[in-house]
Amino acid sequence: MAAKAQPRSPEASSAAVPGSTGSTKDPQGSLKRVFMKQADASNFFRRRSRRGVKSQDELDAEQRQILAADERKREFHEEKRNEFESYAEEEHDEQDERSRESTEQWREFHYDGMHPAYEYNRHST
Repeated sequence: MAAKAQPRSPEASSAAVPGSTGSTKDPQGSLKRVFMKQADASNFFRRRSRRGVKSQDELDAEQRQILAADERKREFHEEKRNEFESYAEEEHDEQDERSRESTEQWREFHYDGMHPAYEYNRHST
């Protein structure tokens, strides 16, 4: 493998790798906070791999986030359900009103003045 891999982004060219110049051995100022020792860097991803064990604090924090998300979902769906229930109730009431009005109109139109107004009040045959 003689070919050197090209960096994929401009940020990749400034990675924390040991260089041949003496100035990179002891970074100054804010670089000290960004770069870490080689031993720490090699262990960083080993400690936090995909199967790495998380601390109890991390597990608790993740669980709190999951519970908070579940609560937000529950409140959202409850609000949507309440909105739909009120919409359905209004729609039902409007349908009842239209039905009652059309029934009244039918009775007024078909009333002949001779018999009681309601069909179920007629006892004669």
